[in-house]
Amino acid sequence: MKLVTLNIDGMRCSMCESHVNDLIRKVDGTKKIKSSHLSNTSTFVIDDESKINDIIDSIEKDGYKVTDKKVEDYKEKGLFNIFKK
Repeated sequence: MKLVTLNIDGMRCSMCESHVNDLIRKVDGTKKIKSSHLSNTSTFVIDDESKINDIIDSIEKDGYKVTDKKVEDYKEKGLFNIFKK
C-alpha cells in the first residue's frame, strides 16, 4: 500500500475538497482520503500504485491542476496490526 500526497491548485472551499475526495473515492482500492483547500493538498492510501495517474487525470478533467505528487510506503497503524507479518 502507498500513501499518496497530491498538491492541487484550484481548490477554493470545502465543497472543492469534497468534490476531489469523491473523484478519488471512485477508484477502487483507495481509502483514508483527506483534502484541504487551505494547504492545496489531497492525501490518500491506495492499494495499486498504477491507478494514481488515473486519479490525477480525473482530477484535472474536472478543472483542477495537480502540481506535485509524493508517493511513500504506507503501513497500517493500530493495535491489531502488530500481529501482521
